[in-house]
Amino acid sequence: MSDNRLGDYLDHMRQAAADACGFVDGLSKDDFLADKRTQQAVVMSLIIMGEAATKVMDGYAEFTQAHLEVPWRSMRGMRNRIAHGYFDINLDVVWETVQTALPDLLQQLRAARTHE
Repeated sequence: MSDNRLGDYLDHMRQAAADACGFVDGLSKDDFLADKRTQQAVVMSLIIMGEAATKVMDGYAEFTQAHLEVPWRSMRGMRNRIAHGYFDINLDVVWETVQTALPDLLQQLRAARTHE
């Protein structure tokens, strides 16, 4: 794989995380739980992040080992749970992920991107 693919995957992850945060910006949890369109947009962003994380893990193992602060396995795991259990998605977990994990992830990805 060419090195610019790594950058592309990291950019996809960063963009999807930023999108998910933007989709819920200004919403309360109750608003989110009542808004199917926003739920689906956020879930799709999480799938994109998990797909990109999987590509990085599979193709750039040394990079993932050098950046263990990035939750590669968690992103892949969430993507798999969403994709294979779509009707059982826990929207409380999705909400908490966007509120707590994604802001940290954005910082981690920015730092990792500078060391690519």
